[in-house]
Amino acid sequence: KSFLNHTAYLSCYFPNSQKTDLKDLRVFWQKDTVEVVHEVYYGQEKHDNLSPKYINRTKMDMDKWTLQLLNAGVMDEGQYKCIIQHRDKGSPKVIHTSECLLRIIANYSQPEIELLHSGELKPNEPLNLSCSSSGGYPKPKQMTWLISHKNTTEGAMGHTDVSQDAVTKLYSVTSQLNITVPTNTLTNISCLLHLGEQLGSLVSVPLSI
Repeated sequence: KSFLNHTAYLSCYFPNSQKTDLKDLRVFWQKDTVEVVHEVYYGQEKHDNLSPKYINRTKMDMDKWTLQLLNAGVMDEGQYKCIIQHRDKGSPKVIHTSECLLRIIANYSQPEIELLHSGELKPNEPLNLSCSSSGGYPKPKQMTWLISHKNTTEGAMGHTDVSQDAVTKLYSVTSQLNITVPTNTLTNISCLLHLGEQLGSLVSVPLSI
């Protein structure tokens, strides 16, 4: 995983237990088996075969056998393969391959609740709320609401819309909730954006009614 616009680190996991000289090795990285991302040709970096979008965006750390992909974007997500060939009696032979899957993460903004209501709130009247978060990746799982009064908290599902920007590929999410204005009791309403198992969730500042 790599954060959007940061450097992604992709490892070849090559132990080089034979202590082979770099001048006898050809190392190249491919993406989705079709694009050449980086090539080290017998000790020298070679740019002839590179896919245009990776030119000047990669560096290879030959001590750690790790490729640095600069300014990683959503379009860089995918499967990467590292192939190492050894020059043996003139003809190159593959001695190591490894694959890794790159996933991009972009932080969503903290969800914000907006009151779609003008004028005074009166008990038992309908109340429309909206909660929004934007600029994130990958696509969120869902947005839910929490309504707390006294010692009880209940969950609620609103109508949720998720949109993706055509250029940046980042997601925005908005949920709308219709409830009745509570009577004679302080109520706190929050919305939660669920991002998935490993990314957790974001919660809004509670709205007090």
